[in-house]
Amino acid sequence: MITRKRLAAGASALLAAVALGGFGPVGSAAAADEPAGDKPAPKVELVLDVSGSMRARDIDGDSRMAAAKQAFNEVLDATPEEVELGIRTLGANYPGEDRRTGCKDTAQLYPVGPLDRTEAKTAVATLRPTGWTPIGPALLKAADDLEGGDGTRRIVLISDGEDTCQPLDPCEVAREIAAKGIGLTIDTLGLVADAKTRAQLSCIADATGGTYTSVRHKDELTDRVGQLVDRAADPVVTPVAVEGAAQCASAPQLKPGLYTDREKFGEHRYYRVDVEPGKELRAAVSVAADRAVNRDYGVLLRAVTTHGREIVRGQGAGDGRTDVVSTGLRYPKPDTDSGTDSGSDSGSDSDEPQAETVCLQVSNSYSAPASVKTTPGLPVELTVDVVDGPDGSSDVAAFGLGRGWWLLGALVVVGFLAGVIWGWLSRWRVAVWRTN
Repeated sequence: MITRKRLAAGASALLAAVALGGFGPVGSAAAADEPAGDKPAPKVELVLDVSGSMRARDIDGDSRMAAAKQAFNEVLDATPEEVELGIRTLGANYPGEDRRTGCKDTAQLYPVGPLDRTEAKTAVATLRPTGWTPIGPALLKAADDLEGGDGTRRIVLISDGEDTCQPLDPCEVAREIAAKGIGLTIDTLGLVADAKTRAQLSCIADATGGTYTSVRHKDELTDRVGQLVDRAADPVVTPVAVEGAAQCASAPQLKPGLYTDREKFGEHRYYRVDVEPGKELRAAVSVAADRAVNRDYGVLLRAVTTHGREIVRGQGAGDGRTDVVSTGLRYPKPDTDSGTDSGSDSGSDSDEPQAETVCLQVSNSYSAPASVKTTPGLPVELTVDVVDGPDGSSDVAAFGLGRGWWLLGALVVVGFLAGVIWGWLSRWRVAVWRTN
């Protein structure tokens, strides 16, 4: 019995050694480190509502303030080294009833700059729900905190209620910030937000090209704030507004880039992209549920020919959480040996290889309660890229394996050899047993 186990262990070790060592690592080798350029450091300021309403205990059985502190601590631990981060509060210091004083209650808890995680966490731990909700004044101060430099600048506002310091409308404040042309984006998160709060926070985000997310759970808050902080380190890409068509024939022609649109509930929209032989189309779409929606919905992205034949599809689904649903697809266009593109629907007789017009169909299955406005449509973000295709026309995109076919073939061969060796050893073991 012990001998049999040792033989099995030896065969397993042989299989692992051949699979991992004999065929080398899968994918391309890591590139050599390149010297980092003198790029401006991205800057982010987290603006947190610390008003009295943050005492409410309706986020996973804990208070809104406790959920925010937990999220901040986890995000601070994961903040990229290159990001300069600061924290500003609103409603954290004045507990009184004087409106004029309460509407000035915004302070920088931690200055924007290189992050000392311990110091920042210590500052967050001191916060207690206190006063008013001066969102407009806080945004103005936050914009001043982020002045200077050419790097990405982003404000992440977390609040559970409307601004209480009208007539200084925070939507107008956001529009004024956008009008300065300083490239500052404001993203907003609503903690268990009601309809009026959602409308106001959505308006603030829309004014600067940011996003709004409704949050009801701790993990949602942590994930979303972390995503937004990480996004600040990404290269800045300004999306282009486009309007999809109801039919492929009248769809707008898109080049590689980032596009925004709005799509009605349950609508189909089409966009056209030209793909030359030997190129690969890559597309991704995100649809944001920026208002309350019914449970169980999905987003579909299809690449079809001009005659409606499906080429490839991608789909994503949700279950009622107000957030963003994304999906993507890849379509490699094989290079042609002959002059004409036999796979195209154009039927051209030219000797030059013809680009194929691919129609991207974006569909959603969202629905909303009767009390929710369905206009304007849901925000859509569409990314289109056309890159050089794989070395061989086989790509072997057939099962999405790409060059993974080599690994699959290697594993089949190794598995076969291991099976033969194991069978031979077993027969030899039985023969020895019978002889003895």
